[in-house]
Amino acid sequence: MSYPDPRYLGDQGEISARFRPADAPADFVATGAAPAAYHYLSTTLSTQGEYGLYRVDMGPESAGPGTHFHKAMSEAFFVLSGTIRLFDGERWVDARSGDHLYVPVGGLHAFRNESGEPASMLMLFAPGAPREEYFERMGELAGLSAEERAAFQVRHDSFFV
Repeated sequence: MSYPDPRYLGDQGEISARFRPADAPADFVATGAAPAAYHYLSTTLSTQGEYGLYRVDMGPESAGPGTHFHKAMSEAFFVLSGTIRLFDGERWVDARSGDHLYVPVGGLHAFRNESGEPASMLMLFAPGAPREEYFERMGELAGLSAEERAAFQVRHDSFFV
């Protein structure tokens, strides 16, 4: 395996890095039965489609998505704190700080926080996808018709089983 072809063709480099402090406020906070704060660390827009990186701070007993897969992107989870239940397509595991789950394109997966304590994790999507709308509109799904909900899921590369 070799490195990809160069995409930056300059000789001097450029000032283009972006810093986000840990105490920056969440970009989106989902309320209700599954409280969670979403921190948009690197969006597909800011990485020019290379990847999307999000920190998710889940409240105690927060439900996550049911078992699903993606046809266009891989997803990875890295637990920062607390305990998050991760489904790897075969079994549920209690993932703790430092644990990591990689889900290739087409891989079945799910997650939730069943503990009575808050938990935090990083989610990485590659290549990048506009996940912000997905996170921000999840609360509206219950009010949509079955056809509208299905169209929303397909538009966001989420196929539930």
